[in-house]
Amino acid sequence: MASVRDQERSGPGDEALDPAGAAEPDGVIREPDDVEPDSAGGEGGEARRVGPEGEPRPMEGGQERPAPKAALVYNPIKVDADALRATVQRLSEAAGWSEPLFYETTVDDLGDDVTRQALEESVDAVLVAGGDGTVRAVSEAMTGSGVPLTIVPSGTGNLLARNLRLPLDGGDAMVRATFDGDRLPMDVGWAALRRSDGTVAEHAFVVMGGIGLDAAMIANTSPQLKKTVGWVAYVDGAARSLASAKPFRVMYQLDGSRLHSARVQSVLFANCGSLPAGLELIPEASVADGALDIVIFQPKGPLGWIFVWRRVAWDNSVLRRFRAGRRVLTLRTKDNAVKYSRGTGIEIATAQATPVQLDGDEFGEAVHVRTRVDAGSLLITVPKGHNTAGL
Repeated sequence: MASVRDQERSGPGDEALDPAGAAEPDGVIREPDDVEPDSAGGEGGEARRVGPEGEPRPMEGGQERPAPKAALVYNPIKVDADALRATVQRLSEAAGWSEPLFYETTVDDLGDDVTRQALEESVDAVLVAGGDGTVRAVSEAMTGSGVPLTIVPSGTGNLLARNLRLPLDGGDAMVRATFDGDRLPMDVGWAALRRSDGTVAEHAFVVMGGIGLDAAMIANTSPQLKKTVGWVAYVDGAARSLASAKPFRVMYQLDGSRLHSARVQSVLFANCGSLPAGLELIPEASVADGALDIVIFQPKGPLGWIFVWRRVAWDNSVLRRFRAGRRVLTLRTKDNAVKYSRGTGIEIATAQATPVQLDGDEFGEAVHVRTRVDAGSLLITVPKGHNTAGL
């Protein structure tokens, strides 16, 4: 009987092979036992690695696979750069990761551009160290990347770190979490700002933004004073702003709700609810609920501001912590000095250009603001076993 290979060498006049017939009776084509498995170059019939020219190459079992690599983006004014770089390098090496990449922010690049450069280098993790503005800029570039972001608390505010209840006393714990910590998918807010000239720019925020008095307060805060005394400097900015504060007319509409018109002092759109000094602006805010919390300040006269302060400093920050206090709040007569709402976004229009702030940085003036939430789009690193309940 001719072998299969003899039949393959037969000419056009020879009898052709019949696959259907060869598969009888159970539809499975079997290789005869007398035909050896195909082999080449002395290799067996198993999968093998070859080079560019097809030559056999040894399979090292993944030894050539590159080790993970981290990148650190930091504001050199806010951190001890030498110490921080040494810490990241030491802990990277201890974890078996490659040599880390380091990027410094500048006045012209708050961190978003260099973060995109790091992502183009296919890093496996990014660390950010700086103030709230640096964290915001890096988060904007990281959103949707799927690469985890580690916040190393630095600077004066650390508002996102505080809201995530991350350790604030030293960076070693958070740097170490980059290599062995857990991951938390977090929402990111976006605000499209339309200027008086019709131009539109969209920016991310991870803590909260606002239009009106809160933005004017930030604009009136002395940078030098903020550098010296931290967030307490905002008290000075508030005093300067309140002296000339006047309510302004806004038209606003939450997604899926009807249009409203009101005279307000400020409209906040928030992803987080906690402020420095233990103040709870929005006690029920969550970074992972797929929604933004909206706060509308519309006090009427000096007495109205007393109601605002009572709501934030006493009701939200003290009474809500206790069962008896919550019972008192249910019995209290409601006032409209502060109004709360929640939704996936809000659209705000003003008659004249009004100051805007995002995560504590001024963003000029706008006549129209359109916000939206990008649910779970930023992967945040937290220490192993970190309690994320209520975040």
